[in-house]
Amino acid sequence: MSHHYGSIAFTDAVTLEQEIYGSAEFYGRAKSGLADSASDSLGDREKHFLESRDSFYLASVGETGWPYVQFRGGPAGFIQVTDNTFAWADYRGNLQHITTGNLRTNDRISVIAMDYPRRRRLKIFGTAQVIRLTDDPAFVESLVHPDDASAIAERAVVITVRAFDWNCPQHITPRFTADEFGDATEALRLRISMLERKNAQLREQLSAHS
Repeated sequence: MSHHYGSIAFTDAVTLEQEIYGSAEFYGRAKSGLADSASDSLGDREKHFLESRDSFYLASVGETGWPYVQFRGGPAGFIQVTDNTFAWADYRGNLQHITTGNLRTNDRISVIAMDYPRRRRLKIFGTAQVIRLTDDPAFVESLVHPDDASAIAERAVVITVRAFDWNCPQHITPRFTADEFGDATEALRLRISMLERKNAQLREQLSAHS
């Protein structure tokens, strides 16, 4: 986990729970003083991971105190990453606008990005800034992925990373997209194609000698 992760996640109530289950001493070393403006920069591993995702989940908190979890997806590469920020173009959807509405009063956000085939999971604490098309059209358009050119981008969301942690792979069930399944079975399909050609040649040879 990154330097400031424990200071955000391991509150007194969480520490009490850890004490009950015997992990408080282990995780206590991860707690350190956290200035309100402190943040952890993403490393090359985290940057590559985010840039190669085709989806993630993000959670915000509304004025009622209830958390709201939303799915975001797109072509691999739709997330653009810098040293400690990542951003994406936000397109016209179902018009509920719950996440962006929540961010008007509380800019704190949490993200979970998954790699199901390799059973990897990256958790991120951050603060979010919504940049609307009317405020900076050039910036919003710069985040539009070429494969999404026909979609209507209404805003950009920029997350400043405060802390992150790689989660244990236990209990992550491997799942594959159609593209991932195709890549994984490419060698097998080539092998089948070669065997089918050989089989056809043998049939022709047998037919010629019959």
